[in-house]
Amino acid sequence: MIEIPKEANHILNIVKARYNLKTKSEAIAKIVLEAGAEILEPELRPEFVQEMKRIEKGKHFEFKGIKDLRKQIEG
Repeated sequence: MIEIPKEANHILNIVKARYNLKTKSEAIAKIVLEAGAEILEPELRPEFVQEMKRIEKGKHFEFKGIKDLRKQIEG
């Protein structure tokens, strides 16, 4: 058993109703899992983002088929 403020209890009741859950425990689990996904999702390191931007600015080639690709590779 846990003690929660009235506002938190109200939010649990809303989540419970919105998602058609049977218990407040299910509502708590849903909220925790959704929040956890955001918290635990790894952020990209700034140097990785910078490297991807550098690569994105580089030269790009468009090929109509494998023959065009081979011509580019083999010179």
